[in-house]
Amino acid sequence: MAIDLAHLLSLKQQDQPFAYGDREVMLYALGIGMGADPLNADELRFVYENGLKVVPSFATVAAWGAGRMAESGINYLMVVHGEQRLRVHRPLPAEAQILADSAIVEAIDKGPSKGAILIHDTVLKDAKTGDKLVTLSSSIFARGDGGFGGPSEGGLTPHVIPARAPDQELEIATRPDQALIYRLSGDRNPLHSDPNFAAAAGFPRPILHGLCTYGICCRAVMQTYAGFDPSLLRSFDARFSAPVFPGEMISVQMWRDGDIVSFEARVAARDAVVIRNGRAELG
Repeated sequence: MAIDLAHLLSLKQQDQPFAYGDREVMLYALGIGMGADPLNADELRFVYENGLKVVPSFATVAAWGAGRMAESGINYLMVVHGEQRLRVHRPLPAEAQILADSAIVEAIDKGPSKGAILIHDTVLKDAKTGDKLVTLSSSIFARGDGGFGGPSEGGLTPHVIPARAPDQELEIATRPDQALIYRLSGDRNPLHSDPNFAAAAGFPRPILHGLCTYGICCRAVMQTYAGFDPSLLRSFDARFSAPVFPGEMISVQMWRDGDIVSFEARVAARDAVVIRNGRAELG
């Protein structure tokens, strides 16, 4: 059944309550590979409650499930997460009660055989003060839902990577159980845990969450250009281009131009680019 554009754009949710504490913050950091070396003082600050810091990309799971996307009518068996963007208004505290305002703000119709792209925005606010903390924008590629009569143009404009060799490159190993740890932060999709489900989806084994790879890239930029100081990150955008299998080595390539860090991520062993068009802003 074709999706209804007017219905999609009406799916707004205001002041949806969520809460998190140090347990959720530390579990997320472990899920993106922080703390692999327990003697690394910089990483320890993200996985130990004494002076705990929050990885900015934790915002992607702080209000997991926010919004009314489940009412969109799209075929979830054909859905792919296309892009993720994050704008930091205030650094996330180590524990908080938050409110989430969510809406589908755009729907692009690529055609009956080409699918649809939905842009979903979520603003996280401090429940006590009402101050904005983070704005999240996601593009969802609904491969089975094109042809609903919506506009054919629009969406998020990808960042252009500089045409020169990377200024820095950081290799970060993932663990064979990385997806099993990361899924405890919210995304329980069996594609990341069940071998039979993964095989039915066409993969030889469960794949790593795209947002886990996104978090690993966030950690790489923060480590390389911000001295592990999360308060220096103002925005973080990326486009997902290929899956990672838990246990693989991810190579994050970075280019810095002033306050802008461009980045891409590769799995060299398969010659696969897994993150494209990355853009981080430092302040």
